[in-house]
Amino acid sequence: MMYVLFESASGYGLFEMAESEGIALKSKSVQEAVTDLSRFGKICKLKAFAPFRSAIEALENINCISEGILHDYLRDFLEANLPKAKAGKKAKYTLGIADSKLGTQLSETLNVQCEGGDLTKEIIRGIRLHFEKMITAMRPGDYTKAQLGLSHSYSRSKVKFNVNRVDNMIIQAICLLDQLDKDINTFSMRAKEWNSYCFPELAKVVADNYLYAKTARFVGDKNKLTEEHLEELEELVGDTAKAKQVLQASRASMGMDVSETDRNSINAFLDRVISLSEYRMKLNEYLCTKMDQVSPNLAKLIGPIVGARLISQAGSLTNLAKAPASTVQILGAEKALFRALKTKGNTPKYGLIYHSTFIGRAAAKNKGRISRFLANKCTIASRIDCFSDVPTSKFGEVMRDQVEERLAFYETGVAPQKNLTVMQDAAEEVRKENGEVKPTKKRSRDEDSEEKPSKKIKKEKKSKKTEDKKEKKSKKSKKSKKE
Repeated sequence: MMYVLFESASGYGLFEMAESEGIALKSKSVQEAVTDLSRFGKICKLKAFAPFRSAIEALENINCISEGILHDYLRDFLEANLPKAKAGKKAKYTLGIADSKLGTQLSETLNVQCEGGDLTKEIIRGIRLHFEKMITAMRPGDYTKAQLGLSHSYSRSKVKFNVNRVDNMIIQAICLLDQLDKDINTFSMRAKEWNSYCFPELAKVVADNYLYAKTARFVGDKNKLTEEHLEELEELVGDTAKAKQVLQASRASMGMDVSETDRNSINAFLDRVISLSEYRMKLNEYLCTKMDQVSPNLAKLIGPIVGARLISQAGSLTNLAKAPASTVQILGAEKALFRALKTKGNTPKYGLIYHSTFIGRAAAKNKGRISRFLANKCTIASRIDCFSDVPTSKFGEVMRDQVEERLAFYETGVAPQKNLTVMQDAAEEVRKENGEVKPTKKRSRDEDSEEKPSKKIKKEKKSKKTEDKKEKKSKKSKKSKKE
């Protein structure tokens, strides 16, 4: 005998199926018969149906099912409708389920053998197709409304959390920042190439893309640049020598003259490059402040940009916190890892954490060691940021000092502090900041001396016990000889 559990948006359904029909269901002809309700009704019949009493109850049950947890409502429903097995014996039937995680919970609590193979999937496919017609009490359209309402409430419950600690904004910001870097570089190259027709010497004097765009926009027509504009040019460039070089280069330039319409189009494009560069600066500031709110310890340890890239590569802060240190170490170097596994070569030592300052400062022989140590600290920092209620950056500062000490240990041999003492001191400081200091009772030396006897007293007691045992043995031996 086989039963099938079907979880729907309107409630739980338990269906009964004959064993002989279940074996025949593997054939292609019967698989096609699943689409026909008259033929499928002979194979699978409804035994019991438990509707959800409210939308809140439906949401609670669907959350439990998604996490593989057995809800009390489902347990009571199955206990009431499934045949009860004798104590100490297995049930003579199997229960078909769609989720394997839920199956382990059911087999442990109800002592039921669960099955989730191809046969069960084929039956559930037919039940899902004809479910609205098989429940006689359900009106047409009720099931689709229940599905729509439950899907909205389920997705809304998954999105609802602390607004100030949303890591999705960090992922989007760092992706946009990388895209802006590429776009600004390509636009700057185009602006330099376009403006070099009239002033080619400017690109050699001003190398920075943002400063070049602002300087070229200020200069405009090189023939109109005079010594009167030198002060403004100094404020713009930030260097008197460089401003004089620009002025001298404009006087001896080999560039051709450009018409006003061409000059206006060049200036419009330079304005666009300047606006994009300024927006990139604002986005960088926004990302740093957001990282201080969402993941302060990771930002203090490895920097806000590298920390944001780690979160983006992992998918979320929770995924990064769940990942082991070995995964965080090579995060971002997946191609090199699989290439090394395929060719049986050396696996990569680091991924995105290579962009931190620690690995660059380490010697070549110590880069792998410091990357392992840094990945370990990154996992600890991400777990503190993800699961702590009160955000604090104290642990990140302490762990950054630990990495600095480890770098000094590799170079000079000075032993660093123990991790246990360092983290305990950091935890105490965090408690003091939050006002959660617990008073500790200090014992006097007299009390300690009374409670803990000295070593001499212990030795005397042991010697007395051994002497008493020897005396008892000697008495027993004398009695046995007399007898």
